[in-house]
Amino acid sequence: MEIPTHLRSLFTADVEETEESLVIEVPKTEVDAGVIDADETYRVALLPTDSENQRPESPSQSDTHEAPQPPVEEGETRRVEIENIGDQGDGVARVDRGYVIIVPDTEVGERVAVEIEAVNQNVAFASVTERISYYD
Repeated sequence: MEIPTHLRSLFTADVEETEESLVIEVPKTEVDAGVIDADETYRVALLPTDSENQRPESPSQSDTHEAPQPPVEEGETRRVEIENIGDQGDGVARVDRGYVIIVPDTEVGERVAVEIEAVNQNVAFASVTERISYYD
């Protein structure tokens, strides 16, 4: 199965029945990680579980149910656009699958080249190596 690059989140959840509908709970960690916003609307795809022997294949997931690996590595250089400012005043950029990169000393809308300094499962921290003109 081909997984689109703009996939924001991938998790397993049970479908629960209420009086008038079926409910799928989204883990709070998805919101805490900045992958999704609680007040937004998203398209949802439902895939069969591995108990039906049709679990989706993804290049970032193995058959042992390991979490996807971060899409960046320490020392890597990336060009990003700062999408918003986090609670601590640092710039926030998103890359593959909505993965968050925190970039100090940046402003919303700024395009920068960054060097990844530290990588965690849900977020990476980077420093600016170059400020890129809007027209480049």
